[in-house]
Amino acid sequence: MSVATESAETFASLNPATGEVVAEHPVQDGAAVAAAIERAREAAEWWRALGWKERRLRLLNVKGSLTRNLNRMAELIHQETGKPVQDAQLETIMAITHLDWAARNAQKVLGPRSVYPGLMAVNQKCVLEYQPLGVVGVIGPWNYPIFTPMGSIAYALAAGNAVVFKPSEYTPGVGVLLAELFAAVIPEHPVLQTVTGLGETGAALSSSPHVDKIAFTGSARTAKRVMAACAENLTPIVAECGGKDACIVDADADLDAAAEAALWGAMSNAGQTCIGVERIYVVDEAYDKFLGKLTEKAKDLRPGFDRESAYGPITMPSQLDIVERHIKDALDKGGKAVVGGADSVRKPYVEPVVLTNVPDDSSAVCEETFGPTITVHRVKDLDEAVERTNKTSYGLAGTIFSRDKARALDVARRMRSGMTSINAFAAFAQVAALPFGGVGESGFGRIHGADGLREFTRPKAITRQRFATMNLTTFARTEKEMARVLGLINMIHGRRYKR
Repeated sequence: MSVATESAETFASLNPATGEVVAEHPVQDGAAVAAAIERAREAAEWWRALGWKERRLRLLNVKGSLTRNLNRMAELIHQETGKPVQDAQLETIMAITHLDWAARNAQKVLGPRSVYPGLMAVNQKCVLEYQPLGVVGVIGPWNYPIFTPMGSIAYALAAGNAVVFKPSEYTPGVGVLLAELFAAVIPEHPVLQTVTGLGETGAALSSSPHVDKIAFTGSARTAKRVMAACAENLTPIVAECGGKDACIVDADADLDAAAEAALWGAMSNAGQTCIGVERIYVVDEAYDKFLGKLTEKAKDLRPGFDRESAYGPITMPSQLDIVERHIKDALDKGGKAVVGGADSVRKPYVEPVVLTNVPDDSSAVCEETFGPTITVHRVKDLDEAVERTNKTSYGLAGTIFSRDKARALDVARRMRSGMTSINAFAAFAQVAALPFGGVGESGFGRIHGADGLREFTRPKAITRQRFATMNLTTFARTEKEMARVLGLINMIHGRRYKR
């Protein structure tokens, strides 16, 4: 990982593959965070007053700047996380498309609209609009250090808020560069600020009474601490907390495509993906053929830091122990390693591991592994696959491979998850118009899409009386008026409905 080492005033971001120092960054304390929040409050007022069209123009220009600096950003992500440059480029491209969508669609989604008042309030003109909250604090992860936080940053800014961003201590440089790009395009006020530091810096952000919402990505354990800090000020929070996602393979599936997608979902980014495939459930008739194709493909993958590597190192060193523990637990409980094994953990890398016959009570099946390992399970039918898929406290995303459209859609709907892709891995993450988020221990709230824009606003309802009519909310109402209303209500709503 970009292991973070702390001194009195700075900490070092380290390249997880080489151990070399990428850069030194300040440890910003509570006073520094408070000062950033104060600047953000002033920036938020200015940003809101600019209006929809001007904010759209500014954000599109930021998007252009990020696009022109795409390779610079990708190289920094490569250095701080160890992931291949092309993966870092792909991540940055996805961040760019989300920034573009948020900027272009904010007014349409959030702008004032008329609402039909209903017969009882026909004399009222009704308007619904979505107003910015003010200051949004974003606490980002290290595994996708620009794509994931951009799902909050872009949408919060497009909605009219200012943002204070606390990047992971393993990838602080990405956050610093992003803020620099914003400042160059929008120099008048710091609508996006980055504060660097360790856990205390994030705690100062989430506990501030002057932050109007927190967007958090990380472990469920850390999310609970952030929520506790937010609770002191009733600060709302949107939380994305990881998962234990499954891929279901139907008997009639395209097994080559399914194996390729499942392998990418499990192994890309060294398996350090919240929506990554960690479990595969294959219908009996297809199990042997699928497993054969998966293992052949997995054996060809090689981790490393060079351009020929399939994926990079484990970014956070402590995760290596978890990955190793899960592999050993699976084997101790009767599982079989058909690719790799316990000795595949070669710090800072983990070679591909494919496990079969792993019991459901194994930590490799129950807990989030966050490494390039996968368990493959034989099931008799799709019903069993769905039942076992849903037997987890997590509920982030999932994948289904089937040639039967109706059957695939039925399985997708029955998956206890916020997102499901059919015949592809995580296609929903590339579609900026779709909401992203989970249920259960995977968190709550949504980023991306119209729901993501609304997540960083407060709905405002406004009525205006257009003409006078019967006024029932007065002490001067008459029995005659009330009788007329009761008759009208009975005529409209008292009917019996038949099939």
